Amino acid sequence: MALFKRKTVGKPGEWFFNIETGTVEEGPQSPGKSRMGPYASREEAAHALETARERTSEWENDPRWQDGRGRDEDES
Repeated sequence: MALFKRKTVGKPGEWFFNIETGTVEEGPQSPGKSRMGPYASREEAAHALETARERTSEWENDPRWQDGRGRDEDES
């Protein structure tokens, strides 16, 4: 049993996506390691994984951040 339990804090109207349950939460209801956000709307939070995939793809394909290996190339 923990001696001190940290209470999650947030602002009203903030939305989060819980990656463990796949649900949208208003306010930070779950631990930080289990959520993505905050998002401005329920709709944005519901699409959190899609947004993350798109941003990751953009980053991986950005020539400013390439180290000479393509995503599909074998690492040596």
